[in-house]
Amino acid sequence: MTHYRRFPELECPTMGAIDCPARRTSMRWYFLFFFVSGFCSILYELIWLRLAMAQFGVTTAMVSLVLSAFMTGLGLGCWGAGYVVRKYEERIHFPPLRLYALTELMIGVAALTVPLELFSARDLLQQTVSQMTTSSSGYYVASGILVALILVPWCACMGATFPVAMLAIRKSFGESANRSFSYLYLANVLGAVAGAMIPLALIEGLGFHRTLYVGATLNFLLASSALVLTLGRARAMQRESSPEPKRSRAQVSDAGARTLLLCVLFGTGFTSMGAEVIWIRLYTPWLSTVVYAFAAILGLYLSTTYLGSWLYRRNAGWRDADSWQLWVAIGFSVSLAFFSADPRLPLPALVRVLVGVGPFSCLVGFVTPMMVDRYSQGDPDQAGSAYAMNIVGCVLGPLISGFLLLPSVGERFSLCLFSLPWFVAGLASGLPEFRHTSRRALAASSVLVAGSLAVTVFSQGFEEQFSPRRVLRDNTATVVATGSGRGKRLVVNGVGMTVLTPSTKMMAHLPLAFLPHHPENILIVCFGMGTSYRSALSWNIHSTAVELIPSVPKLFSFYHPDAPVLVNSPLSRIVIDDGRSYLKRSPEQYDVILVDPPPPTGAAASSLLYSREFYAIAKTHLRPGGILQQWFPGGDAETTASVARALQESFPNVRAFHSFVGNGYHFLASMSPIFSMSAAQLAQHLPPGAMRDLMEWGPEPSADLQFQFILDREVPVATIVQDRPNAPALGDDRPGNEYFLLRRLSEPGYLTKITRQMLGRDRLY
Repeated sequence: MTHYRRFPELECPTMGAIDCPARRTSMRWYFLFFFVSGFCSILYELIWLRLAMAQFGVTTAMVSLVLSAFMTGLGLGCWGAGYVVRKYEERIHFPPLRLYALTELMIGVAALTVPLELFSARDLLQQTVSQMTTSSSGYYVASGILVALILVPWCACMGATFPVAMLAIRKSFGESANRSFSYLYLANVLGAVAGAMIPLALIEGLGFHRTLYVGATLNFLLASSALVLTLGRARAMQRESSPEPKRSRAQVSDAGARTLLLCVLFGTGFTSMGAEVIWIRLYTPWLSTVVYAFAAILGLYLSTTYLGSWLYRRNAGWRDADSWQLWVAIGFSVSLAFFSADPRLPLPALVRVLVGVGPFSCLVGFVTPMMVDRYSQGDPDQAGSAYAMNIVGCVLGPLISGFLLLPSVGERFSLCLFSLPWFVAGLASGLPEFRHTSRRALAASSVLVAGSLAVTVFSQGFEEQFSPRRVLRDNTATVVATGSGRGKRLVVNGVGMTVLTPSTKMMAHLPLAFLPHHPENILIVCFGMGTSYRSALSWNIHSTAVELIPSVPKLFSFYHPDAPVLVNSPLSRIVIDDGRSYLKRSPEQYDVILVDPPPPTGAAASSLLYSREFYAIAKTHLRPGGILQQWFPGGDAETTASVARALQESFPNVRAFHSFVGNGYHFLASMSPIFSMSAAQLAQHLPPGAMRDLMEWGPEPSADLQFQFILDREVPVATIVQDRPNAPALGDDRPGNEYFLLRRLSEPGYLTKITRQMLGRDRLY
């Protein structure tokens, strides 16, 4: 019986828990419903975000817009459903669980319709703002409005599930269900933990759209199960429940206390989502940029949030959790992320994340449901308003963090600013109780404050280990230019992008030399150090470079002293935009399109520059005889074959050459034949400036030998494909380069590699 007293929702108003097995079973149905619902919500968030990026651009702004629309819908649904419940509760003469069934049905419909809506919205946007770049404010506004119109109504159905289910619980259990929100919240977070992991395997095996079908099926099952429960239990529930007087809105009599609860809920949402943006920056150097790294951060965050909620549920009699010591503890826990990301600490990657994310998430998981329970006392309307306030913080947090704090003050002081309000709140609420506070509590709180200051002063960021260095931050990334001479490097969010290598020169010279005519222009997708762009300009042709990260082109002069002259050339044009989105809107035709996706090959969203859908867009922008040069930095045989097959299915003529460094391919693809030429013929096509540029770094003593080195390393594309004959062509729906874990687990020694990575001996993923 003790077990059920920790969960008062499982007790009857007039009988003990053991005497009420039917109601215990009913509550377990609610737990199952919200577990599955939490799983589906994260699944949809992950896939809808990715589909929106494919349609509108792979930019930080688009990520923020989608997540903001998602959270706004949740908040509006939670608040709106609570309002409807309060206003029309007396008119509801049927089991409220039927309303819950309706919301789940609508969520399942959303899984099927949102992809179609996003595709249609993309076409509409192209027709109305075709001349805008994805980095322009006008494009942000237009795409944000479209994304909001698509996602907010459906996400409102997700948010409405909480008040509607709470109404059903209150109708069934009466006053004993005063902590029903935290019960549902606990189940929802546990489902979200599963949703952060399992969909990765589903996407690898089924693709994005079929995985959405799985989610829709689960929602339809929830709807039908809830409906069946109402059909079988409606009369029994009416017999068991006594008439309940209508509650007033005020659940906490003190207006100041109500305001404090709402402020805390806003603060937990604002801090957690704002800090999540910073966590991704801090831990990417240790986890890499693959989707499994982001899933690891999200999974640990949700798991420790669940732990905090579970601890709150077990401590039903907790009364002092709003004391000033708790606010100080939250402030300190925010700063732990910067401490755990210090490169001087010899910690495994996942341990870094757990230390930096776990304590804060656990405290938030404890505080958030507790505050909503206290504010609502089981009332659906009050719970909807309280949780909506939490979601308002979730919407504003990442916007302030990504667009204001990180570009202006960096990761360290952004975390300080997020932790400062909690210390102030602790101090403000603790001073009146100072005389009555134990010395142990004062000492512990002083240690936490001092520890936070020490972390701020003495911890180092990842970029501080490089010397010399130039560091630039924007709303997309932290960019570091480091090294000297030929040892210069470009590091973006802690991941090495490129070095000064002849291969990046050959990316431009090889396709330009293969053209049967003198080229007029070239498009370079991904700027990097600017080496390929510099080589293209040496042909004295119009050269356009499209770069996603605003800070990257600003470091051009760090790598090449002649950069200011080149940038000011009338032939030069640098565009801050997503390369794929730029091509969708651009009316221009090019002799050469050079694509150099950022490494690693499995980086999140990188498939959007390797897929058949991308090549379908690119080939419409090639002049007759034009060539697409696809740089592939190397990867497992399955991914290499998938990329080669995608090119082979998109273009009738494809050739592949190993690079100078030996672990990458120059793929040349064209709608016209790529005629065989000797090294001497290729060299003869070079203008004098291009000849000097090609020979600047060698490694061969003449241009003829440079080209001969590459020609001797040609590999038939059919050979690459036949190495993995069952590998499908890489596409937007099944990006095998990004989702690879299941097939890698079958490789000999892969488990050993993963173990070494988790122990910190190798880089994770």
